[in-house]
Amino acid sequence: MTHDGGSQRLVDLLTAQSDEFTSQWVRSVGESLRGRISLTELGQELNELYAAILAGLSTSGLASRGEGFAEVRSLLVELSRNRARQGFSPTETAVSVFALKDVLEPALNEGNERDVRAYLLFSRLLDDLGLFTVESYARTREEIISSQADQLLELSTPVVKLWDGVVAVPLVGTLDSARTQVVMERLLQALIDYDSTQAIIDITGVPAVDTQVAQHLLKTVVAARMMGAECVISGIRPQIAQTIVALGIEFGDIPTKGTLADALRHALSAIERDRRLAEEYGGLL
Repeated sequence: MTHDGGSQRLVDLLTAQSDEFTSQWVRSVGESLRGRISLTELGQELNELYAAILAGLSTSGLASRGEGFAEVRSLLVELSRNRARQGFSPTETAVSVFALKDVLEPALNEGNERDVRAYLLFSRLLDDLGLFTVESYARTREEIISSQADQLLELSTPVVKLWDGVVAVPLVGTLDSARTQVVMERLLQALIDYDSTQAIIDITGVPAVDTQVAQHLLKTVVAARMMGAECVISGIRPQIAQTIVALGIEFGDIPTKGTLADALRHALSAIERDRRLAEEYGGLL
């Protein structure tokens, strides 16, 4: 069922010359992508898209948001996702749709008035589909960037085993709420995995400590203590110490050390102290 004479005319023309149009379309897009996708793969994509556009015109006319174009939109979402993952630009992605206008122009724009009108209407339809393609591409790129940011966040907060019973988190860069959550989760998991009772949070690579950063550190220490581990904060440089005093930040009974080596010595002493206490109390039982 068609909705108007223009869409019916388009269906007739696109059907009659489908092989010619799709071949030109594949060739045009292939040249714009400079061979970064094989013509076989590209041909499969565009032939499926061409058939879906024909079906959409037959059922929904020129309404690109109509139900008849659901398959077209689905194919464009998949095409956009593939292009985004393969590193193509938004322009290179949209050309997969817009190139069809150039292919059809000689056949439709030089015919009678009905053909010219049909081409203009179809051109608007392709503009809408091209815009939809760019929007889908942008959403995929945002997802990719967000995923990469999460991966970098995990890589930037490693937890390392320094000694039996001692783990450390060397922090580099700004410590915000999201990163604090990752640090806390990884540290608590490491305490379990390595059966550790001592944790060192090294802030040598943190450029500045303000009230918010201090609060984040305190939350991490409290969480570790709830797991039965003692935390030491190392990397307290003179400038950091002056800032902490000026801001009136209180670390309470949390041990702080100037260097990671000092913190490791403190942690090993604490482990040795606990060992001796365990032996003494064990002998009394």
